[in-house]
Amino acid sequence: MPNTLYSFRRCPYAIRARLALTVSSQSVFLREILLKNKPAEMLALSSKGTVPVLQLSDGTVVDESLDIMVWALARRDPDGWLQGNLTEMLNLIDENDVEFKDWLDKYKYADRFPEHSAHYYREHAEDFLMQLENRLSNSPYLFGQQISLADMAILPFIRQFAGVDKDWFEQSAYPFLKVWLADFINSPLFTSVMKKYPIWLESEQQTSFPEMP
Repeated sequence: MPNTLYSFRRCPYAIRARLALTVSSQSVFLREILLKNKPAEMLALSSKGTVPVLQLSDGTVVDESLDIMVWALARRDPDGWLQGNLTEMLNLIDENDVEFKDWLDKYKYADRFPEHSAHYYREHAEDFLMQLENRLSNSPYLFGQQISLADMAILPFIRQFAGVDKDWFEQSAYPFLKVWLADFINSPLFTSVMKKYPIWLESEQQTSFPEMP
């Protein structure tokens, strides 16, 4: 049985898993799913019902995106994403995944959270953006001159934030953040992991996962 990844193209958690799997040249088969119609086979592997879910060839299931990234990079890390202060990187990623993601969801789906306005939720999310902006004002990446696990784990969420109100983001006072995000979106790595695939159906064959040349 080959390594198999259940994924949803636009999900930031799935994006960061695909980034690490691709850069580390891990051979996996991609199963692109619909979140509103989750396949029973995936739910049998992980009752959480969220993507990504990676089933390894030995049957092991990894259903946390960050764990998938670390698993892949532990096998091959050509760009040194795991180099540096890993504890500090994980702390920043945790802040992204817990606090920022909560404000991001409320900002993106403000109609579901009528207690406050979208502007209110965006302002709270900006606390994290400012922290990133301050880091990037001193170096091209979050932890210095070299791209890291933190950059690639957080960038898909900043991309999602920027897409909520593109006009507002373009005029916002985050010049370093915007350059950092644009470089990521225009990179061959990001382009490769955002390739569109047909939705996988349990009755169909698996689709080969794209790998960086």
